[in-house]
Order: sequence, then C-alpha cells, then structure tokens
Amino acid sequence: MRRFIGTLAVAALALAGSRAAAQTATIHGDLVKEWAGQKDLLVKIASAMPDDKLGFKPTPPERSFGEHILHIAQVNMALLAAVGGKAPAPSIDMKASTKAAMIKAMSDSFDYGSALLKEFDNTSIQGTVTQPFGMGAATRARVFWFLVGHTQDTYGQMAVYLRLNGVTPPASARP
Repeated sequence: MRRFIGTLAVAALALAGSRAAAQTATIHGDLVKEWAGQKDLLVKIASAMPDDKLGFKPTPPERSFGEHILHIAQVNMALLAAVGGKAPAPSIDMKASTKAAMIKAMSDSFDYGSALLKEFDNTSIQGTVTQPFGMGAATRARVFWFLVGHTQDTYGQMAVYLRLNGVTPPASARP
C-alpha cells in the first residue's frame, strides 16, 4: 500500500509540475520564440541559393529569388512600423544587389522586430494598433503572427526556387 501511495504522490507531483509548465506559456513568449525561429529559417534558405542564381525566376512575371529576400525585409518593415515602439527602425537597402547585402537587409528587419518585441510584455503585445494597407485595427500580436505567416509563405516559394536549381532547402536537408 505504501508503494502505491508513493507512486500516486509522484504522479500527482509530475502532473502538477506539467500544469505549472503549461501555464507559463504566453502569447508574447511564443511570439519571441517564433520570430527568432523565422529569422534563422529565412537566413538559412536565403544563404542556400548560389550567388549566381539570385536572379532566377521560374517564369518572367514572378519575383526573382533575390527579390523574395528583399520582399520579406520590405513587408516586415512596413508592418512593424504599425506596432509602435521606441526601437529605431534600421535603414534597409531595398536596392541591395549582392546576396550578403540582401541577407543583411532581411536580417536587420528581423532584428528590428526582435527589438520591438522586447519592448512589450504579454499584456502590451495585445494592445490595439492600426495596420497599414487598409487592414484595420488589430493587436500587435496579430501583426507579428501575420508576418510569421507571410515569411512561411515566402519560404515555401523560395524552397521551390531552390529545388528548381538542384538545391535542397535547409529545412529538408538531412543532417
């Protein structure tokens, strides 16, 4: 019987510990992690394309691979401006023509988002702001989640560009 009670007590403590851990997750904390992950993922995919293929586009009306990199920076900067905050916006070279300069522009836009996220907490990230492009009122968190979705969409397009050039996207590469 003592063994059963001891096992029951250990199980109860484990359950209580897992509930406490689950309760520490926050919208703000999730955004901080996801934003950092997006930067890492996009820098890796941008770096994977050979320099001489930055101008590649599957068909003439589409963006080139390099234009996709700069597009991420451009959209990040436009929407992050709506979030508010005191962090100074970086100067982004939207005419960058080398892979290093394009990746720097994109990285700087993610760093700006990280600096803004540091200014907020779980309550203030839920404050209402007006989004640009006629998107209306939204929470700061929604702006960040929209940007995460946008980078995922663009990542998918860039992955196809890599594969069309015989390059395996970093997230699909085997270690």
